[in-house]
Amino acid sequence: MGLMDKLRGELVDIIEWLEDSRTLLAWRFPRYQNEIKQGAQLIVREGQMAIFVYQGQLADTFGPGTYTLNTQNLPIMSTLQGWQYGFNSPFRSEVYFVNTRPVTDLRWGTPNPITLRDPDFGMVQIRANGLCIIRVIDPVIFLRQVIGTDSQVGIDEITELLRREISQGFSDMIMSTGLGAIDLQGRQAELSAKLAEIVRTRVDDEFGLGIDSITMNVSLPEEITQAMTRGVAKGVEEQGWINQIKDMNRYQQAKQADAMTTAAGNPGGGMGEAMGAGIGFGIAQQMASQTTATPAPPPLNPSGQSFHVELNGQAAGPYTMEQLSSMASAGQINPNSQVWAPGMAGWLPASQVGPLSQLFQTPPPLPGEGAQAR
Repeated sequence: MGLMDKLRGELVDIIEWLEDSRTLLAWRFPRYQNEIKQGAQLIVREGQMAIFVYQGQLADTFGPGTYTLNTQNLPIMSTLQGWQYGFNSPFRSEVYFVNTRPVTDLRWGTPNPITLRDPDFGMVQIRANGLCIIRVIDPVIFLRQVIGTDSQVGIDEITELLRREISQGFSDMIMSTGLGAIDLQGRQAELSAKLAEIVRTRVDDEFGLGIDSITMNVSLPEEITQAMTRGVAKGVEEQGWINQIKDMNRYQQAKQADAMTTAAGNPGGGMGEAMGAGIGFGIAQQMASQTTATPAPPPLNPSGQSFHVELNGQAAGPYTMEQLSSMASAGQINPNSQVWAPGMAGWLPASQVGPLSQLFQTPPPLPGEGAQAR
C-alpha cells in the first residue's frame, strides 16, 4: 500500500450512532463545519434511520445497514450540490439519526376532571390515566415537524404534546359513547383500544409518530366509590339472609325425613306414632311459615328506579319497568337475562330480582279447566 493510499485510508470517517437509550428519539451527528470526507462509512443499526440534510433541505435517507458514501448512494445530495462526475472531498451535510424503536414508559393523565352525565348518579366528574407506547414511524415528517434544528430530541420534549392529544381524545371518546361512569370502568380494555385508534389518527400524519397501544384506568369520585361499596355490603347482607332461609328449609326437610324413617321402622307404634309424626310435620311447617314470614329486607330496586340489562354480551340501559315489561312481552329478555341496578351486589338473573320476577309469571289454569279438557 502506497503512502497516498494509507493517508486516504486514514481520512475515511465512520458515521454512526451508538446511543442505547430508548428515551432519545433523534440525534445529530457532530461534524466540524459539517464536513464529511469522500468514502466515509455510514453505519445504521437496527431500530435507526439516518437522514442527510443539505442547506436545510432533506436529501437522502438510509435504513439499517453499512454504506460507503459516494454519488451512487447519494443521488439527491448529488443533485443538490451539482455533482456530475463525482463529488470533491470533503462535502458539507448534516446527518440526523432517528430512533424507530418503541418507547414504552410514556405516562399520561387527564390534567382536569371531565364531566359527564351518568344515568344513575347525574353529573359526574371522572379522571383517567395510563401508559402509552409510541414509536417514530415516519422519520422525515418527524424531522420536519419536531426536530427542526435541535441537535437532539428526547421523549420529554414530546411528552406534553402526546399527553394533550391523549387527554383530548379521551374526552371526545367518552362524550361520543354516552356511557355512564360504571360502564366506563367495566369496559376499559375495549375503550383503551378505541382511544389508541383516535390518538393514532391525530399524531401519525402530523408528527410522524405511531401509537402501538394505550392503557387506561378510569377513576371515579369518592362518593360514587363509597356508594358502590355500600351496595356491595348490602348485597352480602341480603345474600346471608337468603342463605339462612335456605338452611332452615333444609333442616326442616331433614327432620321430616327422620320422622318418616322412624315411623316406617316401628310398625308397632300404630296410629299414635303416626299422629306424632304428623304433629312434628305440623310444627315444622309452622316454623317454616314463621321463618318465611320474617319481614323481608327492602327491595333491591325501589319503585321507579331503572335497570341495566345484558343484551348480546353488552351492558345496555338503564330501562324503566315499563320499558322492561315491553321487552319481556317482545321476547327481548327472559327470566335468565342478567340485570343490575345501583344497590345490587352484582348481576343477577331477572327471575331472582323481586320487581322483575313478576314480568315472567304466567296465570295458573282455571279451576275445572283440566276436567273440561277430559
